[in-house]
Amino acid sequence: MNLHVSIGSLAFRLFLSAVVVTAAFLLVVGFVLSSLYRDGTERAFDRRLDIYLKTIVAEVAGAVPGSEMPTPQALGEPLFLFPMSGWYWQVLRTDAPITQARVSRSLGDANLPMIGTSEGDRSGTVREGYLVGPERQRLRVVERTLDLGQDGRYLVTVAGDASEIDGEIAAFNLALVGTFAVLGLAFLLTVLFQIRFGLKPLDRISQSLAAIRSGNAERLEGDYPEEVAPLVREVNALIDANREIVERSRMHVGNLAHALKTPLSVLLNEAGARQDPLAQRVRDQAGVMRSQVAHHLERARMAARVSLPVTVCEVRPILVSLARTMEKIHRAKDLAIDIRAPEEARFRGERQDLEEMVGNLVDNACKWASGRVEVIVRTDLPRQPFERVFLHIVIDDDGPGLAPAKRVEVGRRGRRLDESKPGSGLGLSIVQELASLYGGRLELATAPAGGLRAELVLPAA
Repeated sequence: MNLHVSIGSLAFRLFLSAVVVTAAFLLVVGFVLSSLYRDGTERAFDRRLDIYLKTIVAEVAGAVPGSEMPTPQALGEPLFLFPMSGWYWQVLRTDAPITQARVSRSLGDANLPMIGTSEGDRSGTVREGYLVGPERQRLRVVERTLDLGQDGRYLVTVAGDASEIDGEIAAFNLALVGTFAVLGLAFLLTVLFQIRFGLKPLDRISQSLAAIRSGNAERLEGDYPEEVAPLVREVNALIDANREIVERSRMHVGNLAHALKTPLSVLLNEAGARQDPLAQRVRDQAGVMRSQVAHHLERARMAARVSLPVTVCEVRPILVSLARTMEKIHRAKDLAIDIRAPEEARFRGERQDLEEMVGNLVDNACKWASGRVEVIVRTDLPRQPFERVFLHIVIDDDGPGLAPAKRVEVGRRGRRLDESKPGSGLGLSIVQELASLYGGRLELATAPAGGLRAELVLPAA
C-alpha cells in the first residue's frame, strides 16, 4: 500500500486527532493515578508515624503524677537515635510558664516547628502536614494535643523524612510514564494501521483515477466498501456521461460539416463558371467558409481525442526524428539541432499531436535560427502523491528573437510578422490550441543565445 500521510490529508487529520486525544487521555489518567498513589503513600507513612505517636502519648499519659516531663523510651526505630537522621519526636508542655520540652536524641539541641497553634485545641486533636526541619530537611509531621488536666497539657510531635515519600512517588511516576509511553505508542501504531487499512479503498480510487488519466484504464474497477461504493458509481457515471457528450458533439459537428460541404461545393462550382467580381467574391467567401469548417472539424477531432483515455508515447525518439527531418529541409542553412531529452520522458497523449506541436515549433526555430537550434526536455517532480506531472519541451534558437510586445500577436490565427518567410501563419496558433486542449500551454521568452525561446508545457506520463 502506498498511502502517504501528508499535512492536510485525511489520514494526517485522523492521526493528529488520535495523537491529541491519546495524549490528553493519558495525561489525565496519569495525573489521577499519580495523585491517588501520593495520597496512599502519605496515608501509609502517616499510619507509621501515628504508631510512634500513640506509643509516646501512652508513655506521657502513664507517667507518675507530679513528676517531671517523661522521656519516652526507644520506639523500636534506630533512626530516632542517629543525629539529624530525619526521624524525630518531641514532647512540649505548653501550659507551664516556661515551655518544657523532651526531644529525641536525633534532634539534638534543635526543636521541631509546630504545624499550627495548640491553644484552644481539644485533647486528642491530631494534625498532619509538611514542615521544614533542621538542616532544611523536608519532614512529614504528625502532632497531637494531650490534655492531662492538673498533670499538664502537652503537644506530642513525631516527624519522618519526607524524602522517602518523594522517592516512592518519583519511582512510581517514572514507571507510570514508561508504561503509558509504551501503551500510547502501541495505541498510535494501532490507530495508524487502522487509518492505513481503513483508507486503503480511497488510495485505490486515487490510483485508478491516475490510471484513467494516463490512459491505462477507462473506468474504476473492483469491489469497494459500501461507504465509498456510491462515489465509485458516480465517478463511473460521470466518465460515461462525458464520453457520450464527446461522441454526441463529434457527431453533431460532423453532421454539420457534411451538411455544409454540399452547399459550399455548389456555390464554388456555380461561381467558378463566371468571372465577374460577384463570382470572385463568392469564391473567396466560400473558400473561407470551407477553411473554417475544416478548422472546427479538426478542433472537434482533437478535443474528442484528448477527452477520452489516450496513449502514452516516448518523447526522445520523436525529437530525434524531427531533428533529422528539419536538418534535411533546412540543409541550405547548415543548421545544428541539439537534442537533450531523457530516455524516460513520456507524453500523455497521441504521438501525431506531439509531432504536430513540436514540429511547428522546431520548424519555426529553424526558419529564424542563424546556425543553431537547441531542444531541451525536462519533467516536473510531483510535490504530492498523484499530482499531475507536466513535461517541459524548450526550443531555443540563435536568431534575431522577438520583442515582448510582438509575442502576443504571433499566437493569433493567420498572423505573420514577416511575409518574407514561408508559411501560413497558422503554426503557433495550432500549437496553442492543441496544447490548451491537453491542459498545457505555450510560453514565449528570450533564449540565452538571444533568439526566441518557445516552451511547450504538456502532461507527462
